[in-house]
Amino acid sequence: MTTTGRIFHTSRVVGPESIDALGHVNNREYLRWMEEIAVEHSAAQGWPMERYFVDRTAWVAASHVLEYFRPALVDETLDVYTWIARWDARDCLRRYAVMRGGRILARGETIWTFVDLDSGRARAIPDTVLESFATVGDDDEQLRALRLARRERGGPAGSVAERRTLLA
Repeated sequence: MTTTGRIFHTSRVVGPESIDALGHVNNREYLRWMEEIAVEHSAAQGWPMERYFVDRTAWVAASHVLEYFRPALVDETLDVYTWIARWDARDCLRRYAVMRGGRILARGETIWTFVDLDSGRARAIPDTVLESFATVGDDDEQLRALRLARRERGGPAGSVAERRTLLA
């Protein structure tokens, strides 16, 4: 795994347990990889799960969105990337891309809500957490260089935040 502090990268080899009845990676695996790389990125930035637990805090997923472009197959090596696209008072928008040979197979995003474990309620994200992660905008040069920059598909809205606004 590698990290610039801004965009985190790891590789995954697709095992036979990840393959569905259609012979390609099951959709649930992409979500699992998204959750795993989010935890790995946090730990690499000095925030392993144990540190959150000491503070009696954690991140919980408020919503996930996944878009699939190409199938992944058994024994393929995939590159998985994540970065923080935006912070709000109690939430962050984390984006993901799964690639093979420089081509995007899937793209996703999660709104993670910061919670107090004792009350179970959302709480403000402490400065010590915010200062540990950089925000990477959609127009970021490194995203473009890695071919991770977003290209919107058609539809009612292009991001989780926009879709959430439409549902409100």
